Amino acid sequence: MASGFSYTGGRSRCFAYWQEFSKCYAEADVPSQCRLQADDYLECLHHTKEIAHAKAVKAEFIKQAEHHAKEGRKVADVLADGVIVGVGLIQRDQGGEGKHK
Repeated sequence: MASGFSYTGGRSRCFAYWQEFSKCYAEADVPSQCRLQADDYLECLHHTKEIAHAKAVKAEFIKQAEHHAKEGRKVADVLADGVIVGVGLIQRDQGGEGKHK
């Protein structure tokens, strides 16, 4: 791939980035002026930023899924106990079918 040719014989996926970097490097007085082009080329080759972003998204997704699962367990525990959660403001009939006091 470093030769500029892909496996199928055409240009590689990063060839355009390599051309931008090499053009900048040839024209620059100081090689550090081409840091952005070098970063673009290296990102195209290795996908380091893309992989880091995907890992961060996956970690956040897992974190939210665990949070929702924990909240779901709390609700499921209350429903499994069969206890109606209340603060005692409304008195409920124990055996009545819609009878009001």
